[in-house]
Amino acid sequence: MQFPTLDKDQRRILQMLRKSGPLSRSALAAGLEISGTALTRLSRDLIGLNLVEEVPGAEAQGRGRPAIPLRLAGHGGYAVGATAHKGFIDIALVDFTGATIATHHEAVAPIDPQGFARKVRRMTHELVDRHCLLGRRMLGLGVAVPGPSLSPAGDRWSVVDVLPNWRDAPLRDILSAEMGWPLWIENDANAAAVAEYYLGGLLRDFGTIVVLLLGFGIGAGVIVDGRLVRGQYGVAGEIGCLFPGHLPRPSPLDLLAMLRSNGCDLSSVTDIDFNAPDQIRTIESWLDRASAQLEAICNTAFAWLDPGAIVLAGTLPPAILQALAGRLHYADLVTTVHQRRPPIEISRLRGSPITFGAALLPIHALSADV
Repeated sequence: MQFPTLDKDQRRILQMLRKSGPLSRSALAAGLEISGTALTRLSRDLIGLNLVEEVPGAEAQGRGRPAIPLRLAGHGGYAVGATAHKGFIDIALVDFTGATIATHHEAVAPIDPQGFARKVRRMTHELVDRHCLLGRRMLGLGVAVPGPSLSPAGDRWSVVDVLPNWRDAPLRDILSAEMGWPLWIENDANAAAVAEYYLGGLLRDFGTIVVLLLGFGIGAGVIVDGRLVRGQYGVAGEIGCLFPGHLPRPSPLDLLAMLRSNGCDLSSVTDIDFNAPDQIRTIESWLDRASAQLEAICNTAFAWLDPGAIVLAGTLPPAILQALAGRLHYADLVTTVHQRRPPIEISRLRGSPITFGAALLPIHALSADV
């Protein structure tokens, strides 16, 4: 089944249903300020495309034609997200509503783009077969990479050095040649922002959000009025440039280096434990310094963008992210004339927001006014 092309009003219907949940045709028409006749035609077309469905078992309300609510149809298709990191590959399959169908996490040796493409193709075919998705519409593949774009078209990326032969490689050509699916490539922080916006439920309350991703380094994903902000050259949100790599940074790898220098024998970020007696003093010291560094980032984001929420996400244990958010909550953050402080919260998603966000890229492209 081909990737459908939708007009602006069809996209608006999908996005309103994604934001509000099931709605009647009359509520959709009123909310979108279009006529009931136009809404009936548009919804009929979306039902025909299997992207929208009537809620089964809904009872009639009042006289005449029952006001049967419409909702997004999970069987409208599925999308795949994949990410490569040092030592492992993550894959996620989601349906059109964003619900998780399957995930796969596999430890691997450092892998080049060609090997990554072959492994993703093979594992996707296995997951599709295992979950009986053959014959369903494949909406596309999203790939999240750790590094900024080197071109406005997003064909080449400045991927971190731990992934061999990724930097400045023609990733779009390599991945498309191996898989032949509709393809989206995005920076990992941008992918995380998409996941937080949709799966974190932020779109219900906010049109503008900032996600600070503490991953291999530090980056930000920005959504303004429901649109992912990439900037003129595709590098919006590259806040890591404000913290040169040879100096202390508010990143998980920086915390890991501090712990090691203080005698903690840790092999990776996953070994960091806020409750470990030999780690807690170093972690507290890092939190004091990192929160001061991030305070300037949050103030700048709030002054420029007025986000509804600023979300901390990444590979740090939730307890450490929560402690970081707590320090920022009590920091001297800016306020507006309405005395509103930027809300700081941590990711509530289970699993990798980067991989889920990658899987949502095709769905975001189909539904949102991008």
